Amino acid sequence: MVSYALLALTAGFCYFYLPLAFIVLHHSGGFINSYDGDFVFDDSEAIINNKDLNPDTPLSNIWKNDFWGSNLSSNSSHKSYRPLTVLTFRINYLLAGGLHPIGFHVLNVALHCVISVLMIDVFAILIGGLVHDGKGVKLNLSPKASFLAALFFAAHPVHTESVAGIVGRADLLCALFFQLSFLVYCKAFQGGDKKFSVLWIFSSILLCAVAMLCKEQGITVLVSENMVSLFWPKRSLDLVSTFFFSTQIGGLVSSGLLMRLALLFLGGSFLLYARWRIMGTGPPSFTEVDNPASFAENVILRIVNYNYYYSLNAWLLLCPWWLCFDWSMGCVPLIKSATDWRIVWPLLLWCCLMGLVYQALCSQDSNKRRTLTFGLVLLVIPFLPASNLFFRVGFVIAERVLYLSSAGYCLILAYTVGYCSCNWKKHKVCAATLTLLCVNVARSAQRSQHWRSEQSLFTSALSVCPLNAKVHYNVGKNLADRGNQSASIKYYREAVRLHPKYVHAMNNLGNILKERNELKEAEELLSSAVHIQPDFAAAWMNLGIVQNSLKKFDEAEQSYWNAVRFRKKYPDCYYNLGRLYADLNRSIDALNAWRNATMLKPDHSLAWNNMVILLDNTGNLAQAELIGKEALKILPKDHTIMFSLANVLGKQEKYKESEGFFLNALKINPNVASCHGNLAVLYHRWGKLDLAKRHYELSLRLDPSAPGTKENYNMLKRKLEQRQRTVG
Repeated sequence: MVSYALLALTAGFCYFYLPLAFIVLHHSGGFINSYDGDFVFDDSEAIINNKDLNPDTPLSNIWKNDFWGSNLSSNSSHKSYRPLTVLTFRINYLLAGGLHPIGFHVLNVALHCVISVLMIDVFAILIGGLVHDGKGVKLNLSPKASFLAALFFAAHPVHTESVAGIVGRADLLCALFFQLSFLVYCKAFQGGDKKFSVLWIFSSILLCAVAMLCKEQGITVLVSENMVSLFWPKRSLDLVSTFFFSTQIGGLVSSGLLMRLALLFLGGSFLLYARWRIMGTGPPSFTEVDNPASFAENVILRIVNYNYYYSLNAWLLLCPWWLCFDWSMGCVPLIKSATDWRIVWPLLLWCCLMGLVYQALCSQDSNKRRTLTFGLVLLVIPFLPASNLFFRVGFVIAERVLYLSSAGYCLILAYTVGYCSCNWKKHKVCAATLTLLCVNVARSAQRSQHWRSEQSLFTSALSVCPLNAKVHYNVGKNLADRGNQSASIKYYREAVRLHPKYVHAMNNLGNILKERNELKEAEELLSSAVHIQPDFAAAWMNLGIVQNSLKKFDEAEQSYWNAVRFRKKYPDCYYNLGRLYADLNRSIDALNAWRNATMLKPDHSLAWNNMVILLDNTGNLAQAELIGKEALKILPKDHTIMFSLANVLGKQEKYKESEGFFLNALKINPNVASCHGNLAVLYHRWGKLDLAKRHYELSLRLDPSAPGTKENYNMLKRKLEQRQRTVG
């Protein structure tokens, strides 16, 4: 984040040379350490697993699907309609030739740089008002204050999630078009407050629509513009009295205020209606673990806890030290009684807000009124969609939703610094301001380092949210993905302890215990998971695997069919069902199950290979040959299928063709002892004894304990010795 501070500092002097300034400064800052980071956390679903990014997917899909690639009409859709953000991801994918995170990260950093510079203009208007010279050029009457506020914004650590996390692109693009919409709205008043351009106002509404196509929060720019229209012309308290008590309605009409408000209201209403229509089946459904306060027993408890969440968001702006990638699942326990000491924080928050509102409305200082009023507008309005006031949201706290709201905080903070410098010793205020900036820059650099990889991101959350089951789950999953399953068990167990209904943690822990042959406990965990969530198809399949290993064949079969019932297209489940039938010598059922797996997933190598092996073992060599060759048309470089097919051809005495498949398999993977051994057997039968000897020796060198190879090799040596004696 050092780059932010340096960028904002230089921007005041080289505003017309921004592209060059970006290039020079971008490489010198602390935040740049995230530019080559990995895809982390939500990036997996929004980018890696999102087929809409692939150039082979029709471009029209981004207008039909949500942010995560699911169809908007689906009941499981998150309903986050952000096609322009997905389009930028797709462009990144296209330019990089694949999923290479560096391009995604660089664009995020560049966007934050642009937004930070544009904030100077936004803050200049909010602090100093719209003043133009005789040529119509806008004047900045508060260059120092607007620059300082932009500097605070550029370096604020709470932005790290939006900038270092690629999914935060939605917040960045939304903020950019929010600013452009606001600046274009202000452009409408070049001729003075009473003369305004309807064309510029329509352009502002259009840019608001673009912001909404990046993230839903973009609609709040129209509300902000309405508030600016209300409080711009005169003293705040006088205007409110005039507006609500209608003593000067004619003045309001002649000033054009009502017309502007009407245009913004109609434009906003149309955009909201269009957004609701796009959402299709209604708002998304969330669970209690996503947002426990919204499921509280009564309205009073919900209100108290919502306000507690607001106070925590305010604290993140004031002291962004405790930052976490996820605040759900017990990270913030609910306030359930009036004796809970945490109830003090919402009360303190509202006392501070009421004090600011009073000063904004009633102060005799017009600059204070203007700055505090617009600071509060910018602080509160963009946060409203995340406040649970209008609809339930799917999180407790999300740092990225504070990206725009932090601008209001930075504006109030810059005013506070200016006020202190007028009443205290300036050098002390400057020293304190510089210290605050340095601390923010250092914290931003540290936090951006956490976002470089999932390992560091998840581990950093353990000290912030030790009660968050999802944090422990993600640490455990990351360890398991990196091959350290033993270490992951501890974190999965803790996740289940903290949240006894955490079915995904149960499923993953059950899988690991299955691999460690701790089958009884694995069965208990997986049974609990499907009891808690009966439609959890993956847990049903894993339970079937464990029951099969425990020889509970009837129960295993039922578990597999339950998995298929809840997930119709489940090739892995059909594959495991086929293995069960093979163990029960139900060959036809096994072949049908594996055929289903290959129909659902044509490149399912294990299913193809098992069909060839089963047909081979049951003596159906001709059919096994056909299946093997069909599989290789789809998987032409699969050495395991080549190996199995070569065995089938060898048994049919098609030695030359069999040899070709063995050799091709060895070209792909030359260190497979069984392949060398079976090729040696082929040569042995074919009468090519020297080649057989060579491959027996290669097989034994790779695996001295290979079953049957040593005996066959000894038989060959005796045969070669007999041949030599005969020749002699």
